[in-house]
Amino acid sequence: MQLTDTTGSAATTADPGTPADTGRPILDVAALHKSYGALKVLRGIDLAVWPREMVFLIGPSGSGKSTLLRCLNRLEEPSSGSIVVDGIDIMAPGTDLNRVRQRIGMVFQSFNLYPHMTALGNVTLALRKVQGRRRADAEDLGRAVLGRVGLSDKADAYPHALSGGQQQRVAIARALALEPRVMLFDEPTSALDPELVGSVLQVMRNMRESGMTMVVVSHEFGFARAAADRVLFLDTGRVVEQGPPEQIFDAPQEARTRDFVRRITQH
Repeated sequence: MQLTDTTGSAATTADPGTPADTGRPILDVAALHKSYGALKVLRGIDLAVWPREMVFLIGPSGSGKSTLLRCLNRLEEPSSGSIVVDGIDIMAPGTDLNRVRQRIGMVFQSFNLYPHMTALGNVTLALRKVQGRRRADAEDLGRAVLGRVGLSDKADAYPHALSGGQQQRVAIARALALEPRVMLFDEPTSALDPELVGSVLQVMRNMRESGMTMVVVSHEFGFARAAADRVLFLDTGRVVEQGPPEQIFDAPQEARTRDFVRRITQH
């Protein structure tokens, strides 16, 4: 299997941890469409995300936000369009999806942890099975990544013994362990009790400060206002407006954006 660089050359030995060329977007999406039969969910999305940027996707339910995220690592197969990650065309025929997904980490609304494995076991599974690391090396890296999300003391705990916020932080650690170039978050706090949300958002703040490129779907609009570099408002599968948080939340240019922001700020 090959990963195909957009220059046309093979990139079979590309390392997911290799620093991106900051002269180009790390994620470049063009004319992305997704349909389920007659239902058009994405209608020509264009999105360029630059290294170290945090981009928030907001919009009403059914606007295509989560579908867009799932297309970015081909958990959903786009109907048409192009997706280039760190210079690699991930839509090219013969693309090795296992390698692609090491470049694009994803954290879901549900934690999806294996209940029969400890936190450390969940974090190291892909390191051993996908990357082929020795158990000792995987566990050293796993413990280090659990430390990054504030769970050094929970390495040997099973998911049932962890709070929802702790389980979500294990899920973040699992994605980070593969050293992705981009992290995708699909409503990472929506399944949590309100008092547990803060610990997950703090981990995301720390990731942003360390330079991780992030694309986030979330209803945590206060966090978006404080932490995002750019906010995109989606509706009916299209990008209606994008800009810095102060524009989108305080002075939106489009009537549809103004209506959405007015409704969310009234709750």
